[in-house]
Amino acid sequence: MVIALAAQSLWPIFQMDVKSAFLHETLEEQVYVTQPPGYIKTGNENQVYKLKKGSLRFKTSPAGMVQPYRELFLKEGFHKCPYEHTLFVKIRDEGRILIVCLYVDDLIFTGNDPAMFEKFKKSMMTEFEMSDLGLMHYFLGIEIVQSADGIFVCQKKYVREILDRFQMQDCNPASTLAEFNLKINKDHEGKKVENTLFKQIVRSLMYLTATRPEIMHSVSQISRYMESPTKMHLAAAKRILRYLQGTRDFGLFFKKGIKSDLVGYTDSDYAGDVDDRKSTYGCIFMMGSAAVSWSSKKQPIVTLSMTETELIAATSCACQALWLKKILEELQFNQEGAVVIYCDNNSTIKLSKNPVLHGRSKHIDVKYHYLRDLDKDGKIDLKYCRSEEQLTDIFTKALKVFPFQDLRKIIGVCTLKRFVN
Repeated sequence: MVIALAAQSLWPIFQMDVKSAFLHETLEEQVYVTQPPGYIKTGNENQVYKLKKGSLRFKTSPAGMVQPYRELFLKEGFHKCPYEHTLFVKIRDEGRILIVCLYVDDLIFTGNDPAMFEKFKKSMMTEFEMSDLGLMHYFLGIEIVQSADGIFVCQKKYVREILDRFQMQDCNPASTLAEFNLKINKDHEGKKVENTLFKQIVRSLMYLTATRPEIMHSVSQISRYMESPTKMHLAAAKRILRYLQGTRDFGLFFKKGIKSDLVGYTDSDYAGDVDDRKSTYGCIFMMGSAAVSWSSKKQPIVTLSMTETELIAATSCACQALWLKKILEELQFNQEGAVVIYCDNNSTIKLSKNPVLHGRSKHIDVKYHYLRDLDKDGKIDLKYCRSEEQLTDIFTKALKVFPFQDLRKIIGVCTLKRFVN
């Protein structure tokens, strides 16, 4: 979302790295280390060492070593976002702003004032041993290309590593992620395959969904069968790898200068899981020319109607919309009015706006009527869209080639060459 905001506002994004980051961690508790075998000091066998600084092997180290940077940010006049604790914002007169995103020992920053950039870099380098990496090019395994046209994010190198790791580098590419309307089940009678290999494939693909929203549904589907996979599940996973073979260079492109509010889409299938008859819902939020947030999940309960299924999906989407809008407000992006969420089910829209509980909807859990409160308070606005305009179809079902490619293009997934050329 920060990248989308920077693209809209024509801001550059810079990156810095903290050298020996874990040596800066301040321990809040007392930690003692026993003397290692072979190096025990004679006469002091019962003594231990007291650790003064953190260690990479501690589970709490990533969170603990961030604390010194947070203290420096607050001292420098930054405001910590209460909704996202790795986000810091500094605001000055005449609309000058500096936004910093921190992840352990890596940080990126953007804004509209070069003088604030230089002051920030100087204060960081004075306090810590830092590397100024200039414009952001590679961050947490994600490749970023900043050009005059916009900002392109992808994981091309990571895709190549996945294909090489699972011996799929020479496979034939597939045009879609799965066969049209394919339904995967537990396949009790199918031949079992090694679950360690299957889990490795699924976990590798999960990280790829950070920049490839179009694979979200298929990865979510196969992740349900990690404990006892069969040949059917492995074939579905390999189909995703075959799709990636033909789309290695794909990523999200945020076109510069395109002003747009945050807009959401929500949809759900009905009883799509053939094993437990639970539904799969999807939601996506667009900002500018590409998606900034997306999800495809199985619903926690079995629903009794399409309306109930869509209402649950819309409620989950509305909660995400509320969180995203609060973060945007912290970034001084004040969206006027409610966040519009498009849904292709009229009954759900009417139920969200009507405060009366009908006999046919009394069975729906009260917590899903939270949607009504958000609509009444003007925080979200659920609107109807035709099924042909529903972007979240790509998150709820396996599509035919041309509808899939059309939706993929609309949500901003493409190759950089499409814009450079």
